[in-house]
Amino acid sequence: MTTDSAARPPLDTARLGADNPELMPDLAVEVVEVLPSTNRAVAQRAQAAGTPDGLVVVADHQSAGRGRLDRTWETTPGTAVTFSMLLRPEAPTRSWPWLPLIAGYAVDKVLKARGLDAGVKWPNDVLIGEKKVAGILVERLETPDGPAAVVGIGINVSQTADELPVPEATSLQLETGEPVDRTDLLVEVLNAVREAIDAWEIGGDLNNMRVHESYAAACVTLGRQVKVDLPDGTSLEGLALEIDPAGQLVVEVEGRRHPVAAGDVVHVRTA
Repeated sequence: MTTDSAARPPLDTARLGADNPELMPDLAVEVVEVLPSTNRAVAQRAQAAGTPDGLVVVADHQSAGRGRLDRTWETTPGTAVTFSMLLRPEAPTRSWPWLPLIAGYAVDKVLKARGLDAGVKWPNDVLIGEKKVAGILVERLETPDGPAAVVGIGINVSQTADELPVPEATSLQLETGEPVDRTDLLVEVLNAVREAIDAWEIGGDLNNMRVHESYAAACVTLGRQVKVDLPDGTSLEGLALEIDPAGQLVVEVEGRRHPVAAGDVVHVRTA
């Protein structure tokens, strides 16, 4: 296991300050050396009146990250990009299920621009090939200033195979064979997420159609036989047909279409 601080340097906080022209102006980034969970930290901050949209808390090391279904995980220090962003969308809350999809699409777009064979797996994972490289967790909460969303993103950057939690995961360094500057990656992803969310919030039928089409084009779940474990303990097995306008995955089972709002998806095979 590599633990040399020179090989895994900390994030460059100077490049993440408010006066950095590389960052979009409506982002306020705070870097903390160690946090149990960036989502929890941002949620707590959001309960204070006046906490702005665009607050970002980054953990150089996240010791008890949170995933879907209250799963927890820990990354080796200096090996990942983990952050949470506070959003106060003006879009109707009924359309907020699109938030994890849009965040995943933004990460996917950054990785593709770096030449990687990336794709989004509905609803909240980013893959390279068949292996998970990033996950997204979005939580809705009530605050003194109205409803808010916390978008948490974790990207595996320089983990070795031994440091990854499961064999089905990968890291950018494993895929490229080269070191990846975490600060560069973080700046790119923050800007991409903010830009994608802003475009979604502008709304309008034409813009929402473009968001829908862009996500569907990047979604490697579509056209595959899938098994979906649902929150109630049941499961569906069938063909992933499409993403509907509400962001749900439509699965065809024995000729019947089933819209799925939430669930854990296992890719079985290409149709």
